[in-house]
Amino acid sequence: MVVTSLGGPLALAALYAPTIAADATGSLGLDILAATVVFGFPLAIWIGYAQHINTAGGLYAFVEAAAGRTAARVQAGLWILSYLLYLLYTTASVVYDTLPAVFPGVRPYQPALEIAIPVALAAVMLAGRTAALAATGVLAVGQLALVGVVAGVGLGHGAPAHSFGTSAPAGDLTTSVGQTALLYVCGSLPLFLGGEVARPARTVPRGLIWGTLLVAAGVTVAAVPITANPAFAQAPIPGMSLVEVFAGHRLAVVVGAGVAVSVVGVMLVEYLALSRLVHALTRAPVRTVIAWIAVALVGVAPLSLVDPDAFYDALIKPSLFALWLSQLVVFAVYPRFAVRKGTHPVVAWGLGAVASAFALYGLWATWHHAVS
Repeated sequence: MVVTSLGGPLALAALYAPTIAADATGSLGLDILAATVVFGFPLAIWIGYAQHINTAGGLYAFVEAAAGRTAARVQAGLWILSYLLYLLYTTASVVYDTLPAVFPGVRPYQPALEIAIPVALAAVMLAGRTAALAATGVLAVGQLALVGVVAGVGLGHGAPAHSFGTSAPAGDLTTSVGQTALLYVCGSLPLFLGGEVARPARTVPRGLIWGTLLVAAGVTVAAVPITANPAFAQAPIPGMSLVEVFAGHRLAVVVGAGVAVSVVGVMLVEYLALSRLVHALTRAPVRTVIAWIAVALVGVAPLSLVDPDAFYDALIKPSLFALWLSQLVVFAVYPRFAVRKGTHPVVAWGLGAVASAFALYGLWATWHHAVS
């Protein structure tokens, strides 16, 4: 769950991180390492909560324990809005942005795919938890394998040591670090499955820590070779372009298709998390909630066919604003919870302040930067 939720890792390594760092490519290694450190502050807060609370409510349950039910319901409302919109518009992104870079002849099939992806996600979820978790596991292992392929191909043709230095302009590097760190925010999704995990107070924090370190290491090793030729960062899918130049078209297509599947994998984990939260709020059976979400996703999909670009543009910023506001609530109330549980006030308030600043930066970046 953690590996699939963080990006996923193949999309991070082959698409997002190199694209975001296009103006700071000379320091891409430092960028990814610094972004992982920045992300460590919100991660520490999620872990701090998860050592004591693990239910289907996830972040909602955290806020309820820290600040009461009213604040928790506000947080949950923002979170649901964010991820429901994300599930609606991400299909358009995959079908109309990512897949054409992999399969130039896909255009006639795009309307069908726009419907097929939500139907496939709903089918996996309706098949039951075992099927959904099995699919998530396959996606995680497959992505890590392809991250290894991209890393192996890239390292075989040079990985400049200076990518871990400060050769990029300071302003570009700072912006790139901040925006790369924001990419990890979906790492909170597995928390909503905490109520179904054996020994969650131990298992959930360990899963978050080791999953994050594994993904960060893989992304770093796979993305850094792109600095050997900054032109790769300008390609539609930088990792695919690197593999095509050095290992051939067929393997490049596998990597490009894997990037698209990587994004769909995040959607599957979001679907899982959303079903658990709505179940926690309404007490409706999980299977019923999954069916409700399926109706929404499949029913809205045809509307996106009218103008996919406008549909995407209309939904992405409201989704991101709601996401960062929902996380800001989680971070801002954490010190009250942590101090009651015995954490030193300086540590609790320090973590809360830095993580809240992280969420505020997410809001600022959403407002001031082009979102793609």
